[in-house]
Amino acid sequence: MNFLEERIQKDGVVKEGNVLKVDSFLNHQMDIELFEKMGEEWKRRFAGKPINKVVTIEASGIGIACIVAKYFGTPVVFAKKSKSINIDGDMYVAEVESFTHKCKNQVIVSKKFLSPDDHVLIIDDFLANGCALQGLISIVNSAGATVEGIGVAIEKGFQIGGQTIRNLGYQLESLAIVDAMDAETGSITFREQ
Repeated sequence: MNFLEERIQKDGVVKEGNVLKVDSFLNHQMDIELFEKMGEEWKRRFAGKPINKVVTIEASGIGIACIVAKYFGTPVVFAKKSKSINIDGDMYVAEVESFTHKCKNQVIVSKKFLSPDDHVLIIDDFLANGCALQGLISIVNSAGATVEGIGVAIEKGFQIGGQTIRNLGYQLESLAIVDAMDAETGSITFREQ
């Protein structure tokens, strides 16, 4: 069992409806030492890739992406879920459906922050159905940039997202893949990696 699986086993809470709550260390309260280990691991897994930008989606991926970007010496660009008066000029837009929030959002990135010169590592906290990642891939492709890889903290291996992204030909590195969860017993089964 790796460091993230151990932490999920210790502090994660399984809820009805295939929900895994990790808000005490990953996506509400954030354990920066854990994020450091994650950044180190992704740096190892994507060694040799010419990554010059980390891209994520608002909001839960931002903290993780910032720590990861430190390991690659790159800036972070995050897709916003709503247009504000601070965003001006042309934008890349994609529609994404959230498994957690059960809604669709248009996510946007200003065109001035992504270009054909960019070699992107996409980072996110969770992968369920893959909609958020597909939206980010679409935005990166629209910019003419290259997706060098995708890093996900926790993949729900019993849902279609991971297989969908891998079938598209991307190097997807999930630090923990949950194959099964039981809300009644609280048990979590991880995929051997």
